[in-house]
Amino acid sequence: MADKGVPHFHNQPGLRVVAVGSKEFMCIGALPPFDHPHVFLDMGADTEIICQYCSTLFRYDAQLKPGTAEPASCVWTEAADGIGKREKAA
Repeated sequence: MADKGVPHFHNQPGLRVVAVGSKEFMCIGALPPFDHPHVFLDMGADTEIICQYCSTLFRYDAQLKPGTAEPASCVWTEAADGIGKREKAA
C-alpha cells in the first residue's frame, strides 16, 4: 500500500498529463472509493507512461522530488483521504 515506499498517484482532477518525480509508482485512477485497481507502472528508460486503466499520461519531471507530482494534489496517501483511519477504528 501507500506506506510501503512506492509512491501512489491519482488523477481525480481529470488532467491530460500528470508530472511525477518517480519513474516507478502506483496509479489508483480516482480517489477512493472510485479508484481502479492499484497498478504498478514502470517507465524504465522512457519519460512517459499511460495507465492502462484510466488512460492518464504520466510524464517524468527530473526537477520534481521522488514521490511528488505536479499538481501536488495528485499524490495519494491513505492518511490523506481518511481510509486508513476508518479501517483502524473499526
